[in-house]
Order: sequence, then C-alpha cells, then structure tokens
Amino acid sequence: MSFSVLRTADAWWVSVDQGARRIDTGATTTAELIADIAAVASAAEGAGDAVAPSTLDLVSPVTAPCRVIAQMTNYVSHVRDSGLNPEKVPLTFFRKSSGSITGPFDDIVKPAHVSLLDYEVEIGLVFGQTIPVGSSVDDELVADCVAGIVVTNDVSARDVQLPKTQFYEAKSYPTFTPVGPVLVLLEPGEWQKFATLTLELRVNGVTRQNSTVADMVYSPLQALRTLTRFQRVDPGDLVLTGTPGGTALTAPPKPIEIVGSLLPPHVKWKAFFKRQAGNPKYLHDGDVVEATIRSGDGMLDLGTQRNVVRYA
Repeated sequence: MSFSVLRTADAWWVSVDQGARRIDTGATTTAELIADIAAVASAAEGAGDAVAPSTLDLVSPVTAPCRVIAQMTNYVSHVRDSGLNPEKVPLTFFRKSSGSITGPFDDIVKPAHVSLLDYEVEIGLVFGQTIPVGSSVDDELVADCVAGIVVTNDVSARDVQLPKTQFYEAKSYPTFTPVGPVLVLLEPGEWQKFATLTLELRVNGVTRQNSTVADMVYSPLQALRTLTRFQRVDPGDLVLTGTPGGTALTAPPKPIEIVGSLLPPHVKWKAFFKRQAGNPKYLHDGDVVEATIRSGDGMLDLGTQRNVVRYA
C-alpha cells in the first residue's frame, strides 16, 4: 500500500483514515525521509492521535536543494500545440533551479519584468536511490529507484524563454515550481499504477489542461535510459515528466510562422509578443491555479495544489 506523505516546516506527516499522523523521524530532507520508510510505515499503522490536514500549514514535500530536471514537449497534445510532429519530436531535457520550488498553497509571484506567465501541470518523479551515469535501466530499476510521485507546476515566463532560446532562467524564478501537497511513496509493485494517472489544471475554476499518461510520447523508462547516459540521479531529486496540451502558449498558424521566419529576429519577436499580449489565457494578478493528479480508479490521489498569482 502506498503512503501519502505531507510536510510542514517542522514535521513530516502521513495520511491515515482519521486525518494526518505525525511521523516520528529525524529526517530533514526528502531523501532522508524516504530512507526512513520504516518510520513512515509505523506512523501509518500506529494508533496515535491524528489531526485534520486542513489545520496544517503545508510546504513542499520535496526539499531543496536537489536536482530539478524536466522533459519538454512530452505529451502528444502539447507537441501538436507547439506546432511539432509527435512522431519526430526528440526526447529532450532542461534543468530548473531548485530555488524555484514552492509550497502547494503558496503564491506564484510574477517578476515585474515578466509579461507572459504560463502554467504546465506535470507529474513529478521523486527518487529514492542513486542511478549512476551509464546504468542499464529497465522497468525493474525504474520501479526500484522511483520512490514517489507528486503534483508539480512548471510555471514559465514565455517572454523570457522564447527570445533567449533557453529554459533555465524562464522557469527558475522563485515560486515557479509549486510542488505537492502530497508525496505518494509507492510500495513494491505499485509503480505500474503510474499508467493510470490523469492530470488536470484549472484557472479560476475553468479547466485548461486535462489528459492522461496515455498521451505521453516518451515513458519514464525511455526518459531515464536517455537521462542517465549523461546525468546522475540521486535520492531526493525531482524529474518533471512533461505537460499536456492546453497551455497559454501555442504555435502560430503555419502561414504566420512562415512569414515570421523571413523577418529579422527583433521584428519577428516584436510582432509575436504583440499578438501574445492579446491572449487572455496567460496568468493575471489574482488568478487561482489549481492542479490535480489522481488515478481514474481513485487508488492514487496526489491531491490538489492551489496557488494564487501575484504580480510583483
């Protein structure tokens, strides 16, 4: 049976039928908590007092510093929104600063110089074992090394990302990676339930993204086989597995794209951003962003994060 773990600033908690029970552990990091799985199980199976989760001031169950690695264009629907061919899109990664990690109910703060703030709900994989560079990765290794899964939101400053043709800055501002509320630690044999997950993101109650893992282009097995050719993964590291279609940013119609390719870069980007400025789907001050991930049968529920957008 999986364990649903919550974190406050001073303690770790596990969800039980009566609410949330404090875990008796000295762990201060996610890696240490995963290593102390016996304490998690003891709290889950114990008879101590439980509190209502709503009374807890929850923070991210993934602690920083850690590696935050993300896949890009990894859902068929998102690939098509990006104007690309799902059959030809490469398996590509980028890094985010772990300083961008924030809590599941904290504000998303837009820096003053950013104009086009976007959202991307993603399933986060949290690792419990090291995978060295050059490892032979198979389904069994993935199941052994992925300790848990969590809701993440890959918030993006599109007007920074696109002209600079790199992702690190545009996705690494403080608060740009809400994580949680629940870290679901998987028991042996439960990894196969990953294939049953559904992702949904709403802005002000209106669904913007809604898809399942079946829409993925590259599975976690394929991703980790490629990633570990060049990148070591350690306990507590977080890998974001891509987002479905429905983000604010989409590729322009082909005729406009062709014309834009003929323009000088400064002219092209000026025209592009003028067009994007009229897109109401970008996040505005006071918008409420809710992201939920759960299995269709309800057996796995990663909870719902709720973040309010604030303009600096």
